[in-house]
Amino acid sequence: MPVDIAAVVVTYNSERHITDLLDSLPAAMGELTYSTVVVDNGSHDGTLEILDARQDCIVVRSTNDGYAAGMNRAVRRSPDASAILILNPDASLDAECVPRMLQVLRKPGIAVVAPRVREEDGSLSPTLRRGPTMGRVGGLSFTGWPVFTERIEDPREYEAEHEIDWAVGAILLVDAECYTKLGGMDESYFLYSEETDFSLRAKDAGWATVYTPAAGAMHVGGGSGESSVTHTMKILNRVRLYRRRSGTFLASIYMALTVLTEVRRAMLGHDKSWPTVRALVVPSARPAPLGANDTFLPR
Repeated sequence: MPVDIAAVVVTYNSERHITDLLDSLPAAMGELTYSTVVVDNGSHDGTLEILDARQDCIVVRSTNDGYAAGMNRAVRRSPDASAILILNPDASLDAECVPRMLQVLRKPGIAVVAPRVREEDGSLSPTLRRGPTMGRVGGLSFTGWPVFTERIEDPREYEAEHEIDWAVGAILLVDAECYTKLGGMDESYFLYSEETDFSLRAKDAGWATVYTPAAGAMHVGGGSGESSVTHTMKILNRVRLYRRRSGTFLASIYMALTVLTEVRRAMLGHDKSWPTVRALVVPSARPAPLGANDTFLPR
């Protein structure tokens, strides 16, 4: 039977957070009808035991073939809905959050809505992003200059509803028609860059991503942790995304700048950057799930 909202979650060793998320959904949905599908990507902690004990979600056991694949699987297992609520397991939603997001989503030409997100301590979580460009590859956020800064940290940018390039994918409400027309999330990324790619592809097709401060949520962040492997995936996927959108020549320069950026980070003490540098310059050292070890410039 169709519902207003199809809530979809992908878990991986999420026992510390998943209960808070699921418990927040009834108040967050207000009067909307909804379903909840949780795809577990091979957790080896107590996540599945927690999920199996609940009656308010459909649980799908899966091998870990990536976050985007898990999301697409969850959407396929959901009933028909006008909108898809993408959620990280370490998020929780404020009361009436989803109706407020849906009110924005129903405006013409909008495909993705991102709420105002706070950190666990209550401070603003800067989840809004500018699109990837050559100038923004160097991690120069400390300048505060938009030409060099992908991450938007100015609190004034979070005070009013406005269109954005993309937002961190911890809590996103997505038009179901758009999701279907775009073929869902691109599973080739495995982990990271899926939400960037989706919003940019939506924009290419004439659909906007919009931020609204009227809806609130909390995101703990790092619920599954970051390792040198996941950091490497994040950086490699940024290069792959840029290549797919800008072509080989510009992507070659982008990759060279990425290598320099990671060397700089490593020399400043970021211990996860050295393995990333190696993976950037040695294709065979790249994480196998990305399928990006057949060419020097990852694709």
